[in-house]
Amino acid sequence: MARSIEYGNLMHNAMRGLIQAVLTDVSKHGLPGNHHFFITFDTTHPDVILADWLRDRYPEEMTIVVQNWFENLDVTDTGFSITLNFGNNPEPMVVPFDALRTFVDPSVEFGLRFESKSDDEDEDEDDETEDDDTPPPAPPRAAEVVSLDKFRK
Repeated sequence: MARSIEYGNLMHNAMRGLIQAVLTDVSKHGLPGNHHFFITFDTTHPDVILADWLRDRYPEEMTIVVQNWFENLDVTDTGFSITLNFGNNPEPMVVPFDALRTFVDPSVEFGLRFESKSDDEDEDEDDETEDDDTPPPAPPRAAEVVSLDKFRK
């Protein structure tokens, strides 16, 4: 089997590193200005730790808001833990970076989305045969040079 560069995995690792750096800064210095985060994660991930009532309410995914009230934000190489307020009930949770689906800071219109291949797609790739009716991919196009001058202010 030919070796290839896994750009998707490399990009996701870089994006997780960016989120780790941002959350580490917030854990040390607090949220600057109007910054706040909407973080959506997969509640079925085996390393997510949530109160049972939250897992029951959000059986597949959950979006948390890190803004006005949060405590105990602790960031590690694999994820973060945080305590959030749900109806005047503080609830601790642990979210691994691998469970993230989206990270958005609406105050600066910044967002990241983590795409994931479903298990069905992986199985389909493994089951491909030479009798596949899929047409061959189009030949690569010649490289184009694009001027960035029109995007400069």
